[in-house]
Amino acid sequence: MRRRMLWVGAAAFPLHNISRVQATRYQPDWGAALLSLLKWLLGAVVVYVVLMLLFGGGPESVGEGGGVLLVLLVLLAVFLGRSLFEPTRPILIVETAGGTWMIVTLPDVDELRDIAGRIVHAIDHPEAEFTKNVYQFTQYNGSVIQQTGNKNRAKNL
Repeated sequence: MRRRMLWVGAAAFPLHNISRVQATRYQPDWGAALLSLLKWLLGAVVVYVVLMLLFGGGPESVGEGGGVLLVLLVLLAVFLGRSLFEPTRPILIVETAGGTWMIVTLPDVDELRDIAGRIVHAIDHPEAEFTKNVYQFTQYNGSVIQQTGNKNRAKNL
């Protein structure tokens, strides 16, 4: 933080443009991850059975390729199932009036709360400056809006 600008990586945020600073814990949506895993597994089984029926002959040929199916299902489950075991993690959300979000993660939520407090303090005190090196951050461009007739639903990323 220098001269009324918050620097996160190469991105600079004017302090007067920051509308929200929040330290919280990111909770993965395990239900959605499980549903996605089951959907892909079911799709893989259906595609495998259709291919076996088209190229392998009859229903008895589906059973012959069970080893290949098992390997494919295990690989798919490992690839998609990793999101089921994603732990909660502390995040610091910095949102601007333009809707851009910057999310910073650190192992300790107290450190993130300290950074959030320093940012809020600097908004009210123009002379305030500080430096904190953080090496993990992600930039989001706000919400995704789904328009359905006259009903709007916003989904935060």
